[in-house]
Amino acid sequence: MKLTKRYLLAAAISGLVALAASGPVAAQAFPSKPIKIVVPYTPGGPTDIPARLVGQKLSELFGQPVIIDNRPGAGGNIGADAVAKAPADGYTLLLVTTGHAINPAIYPKLGYDLTKDLVAVSQLTSSPMVVTVNPGLGVNSIQELIALAKAKPGTVSFGSAGNGSSTHLAPELFSMMAGIKMNHIPYKGSAPALTDVMAGTTQVAFDYMTSAMPFVRDGKLKGLATTGAARSPAAPDLPTVAEAGVPGFEVIGWNGVMAPAGTPPEVIAKLNAAIKQALATREVAERIAGLGASVQWNTPADFGAFVKAEVAKWGKVAKASGAKID
Repeated sequence: MKLTKRYLLAAAISGLVALAASGPVAAQAFPSKPIKIVVPYTPGGPTDIPARLVGQKLSELFGQPVIIDNRPGAGGNIGADAVAKAPADGYTLLLVTTGHAINPAIYPKLGYDLTKDLVAVSQLTSSPMVVTVNPGLGVNSIQELIALAKAKPGTVSFGSAGNGSSTHLAPELFSMMAGIKMNHIPYKGSAPALTDVMAGTTQVAFDYMTSAMPFVRDGKLKGLATTGAARSPAAPDLPTVAEAGVPGFEVIGWNGVMAPAGTPPEVIAKLNAAIKQALATREVAERIAGLGASVQWNTPADFGAFVKAEVAKWGKVAKASGAKID
């Protein structure tokens, strides 16, 4: 009996040791199957391309396929909701954008909570907007735009890619900080909004470098400033809005990777380290620069804090502007 008890005790201790060790072993084995990155927008756009670039590098680093799953709809909420409800094992990830930080303030009901149901992995890119005007407007600087809006209240209009979009709320934030009022004209995308600024139907547009800078270079639009904290390498001659007369103004478009809440920290850390390696490659950096953006890696904690700050920031702007999606 004593021998049997000793044997059982030894077996139990061995089992506990094995169980305690299984966590790290499992984490080291990640990934052991394909990883899916859900991109909640259509293929080929400025959100989809970075996901594919990074996904390819992750596949090379991990030795596992990384599948890009495009699930557009509802301003990115369909894809986000699917990932929020996916198993928290690191095999289903979300490509998250500025729009996801805006959505909680403009959609009456969301099936997920961005900062509770998802956990940050890393940011991928950062991109400023460029403030553009019709060349015939006679405005050559941010200060002149502000002066015109103050001198002729209600006569200056800005076009956006749609109600509640970042191209809508960025000018609203600018107006609040500059003490002016501009009329908002929503369009179904950036292309028609910029076309009407070029035609003079509207006078102003805040849009991303990829969309707007080709027209600025051709002289069809006049660039006044960029919206980042520092001048953009893609347009070094343009001042930032902050240095041009609206101190503290900063708006960037960004995207990054998040995972379902509850994903093991060691898995998050492994994904974060691999993303850092992917973004450091010359190929990825140059391709992203070609989109008018720059690579932007950060720690899970820093990216999580950034996302929370963006949700709070755009929530205030949306509330002040009255932007809502029915």
